[in-house]
Amino acid sequence: MKHEVLEKNIGLLGLFMVAAVSIGGLTQIVPLFFQDVVNEPVEGMKPYTALQLEGRDIYIREGCVSCHSQMVRPFRAETERYGHYSVAGESVWDHPFLWGSKRTGPDLARVGGRYSDEWQRAHLMNPRNVVPESKMPAYPWLVEHELNGMHTAGKMEAMRTLGVPYTDEDIAGAKEAVKGKTELDALVAYLQVLGTSIKTKR
Repeated sequence: MKHEVLEKNIGLLGLFMVAAVSIGGLTQIVPLFFQDVVNEPVEGMKPYTALQLEGRDIYIREGCVSCHSQMVRPFRAETERYGHYSVAGESVWDHPFLWGSKRTGPDLARVGGRYSDEWQRAHLMNPRNVVPESKMPAYPWLVEHELNGMHTAGKMEAMRTLGVPYTDEDIAGAKEAVKGKTELDALVAYLQVLGTSIKTKR
């Protein structure tokens, strides 16, 4: 009859529920911290260039992650549409990761190289010029704003403290690498690298 005592005492029942969920969760989550497949970058992966890193920040600033996920799930319907399912090793240098869960627009995890730079530019300037039924807003101001690179090196240094393997040369040349580039250039550069760490047949 001990279970009756547990069932009739809501506080005690809640405590045991929390303990059970915690133990179950820990046995599934903790081992992931020690698996190379989760903690190591995929073979051949390179850190974002200075321009791509700036483009990623613009992607975040403009709220792109609110409508586009960056995580292809391992289901046939997903892989046939978007490509190889996402793996943890692709995101180990992403701080924060941008997997998302909202798909007002298509998933972008494998968009890199799917379209030309010119298509991406036209799409960002006015999506309906290339996709007439698109609901995506236009971003014409991106071409008007030029990057000054004042904080690019600092961003790369911060990322290096989080484990991204930027070299001193990468950081020293960061400002020059984005000089004369627009926010549109940076965002296109970022989009064109998404999902290219894993080589797959399309």
